[in-house]
Amino acid sequence: MSLDFSKNHFELFALPMAFAIDAERLDHAYRGIQAEIHPDKFAHAGAAEQRLSMQWSTRVNEAYQTLRKPFERARYLLQLHGVDAMDANNTAMPADFLMQQMEWREALQDAQSARDLSALQGLERDLQSYANDLQGRLASLLDEQNNYAEAGDVLRKVRFMDKLLEEIDATYEAIE
Repeated sequence: MSLDFSKNHFELFALPMAFAIDAERLDHAYRGIQAEIHPDKFAHAGAAEQRLSMQWSTRVNEAYQTLRKPFERARYLLQLHGVDAMDANNTAMPADFLMQQMEWREALQDAQSARDLSALQGLERDLQSYANDLQGRLASLLDEQNNYAEAGDVLRKVRFMDKLLEEIDATYEAIE
């Protein structure tokens, strides 16, 4: 095994250090590395090689899980550029976004109380559209503008949207 623990996740999979990545290329690289280092392949090797294989397998799995999820990939990219977007001490949000959040949450509660699936579906469409716009903005800030501070602000909004969309999923389950 000649893998290098000092490589970042992008380097590990020979991908450009960017938010917009080729998911197919990531999957292909992941499967290739796993075929090389999987612990089963080292079942009859010495204890040191088995341990190293296990460490590498864990590292590769963690890197893969990080890069395949847009939120985690953006967060990791920001960390590589010295920005901790999810710092507990940095929770500032623009007032207009917070007001919009309250309106969405109110609409969600109304739809849930009324057990109104069409209102819930409409809200979900609106939220998904907004979340997609945020993803596009995030990609632009990270890959084109290298504006990591603003990307951190957008990533916090993405986290809000993800949680709200999860609440909508839970509401569907509660209504059905």
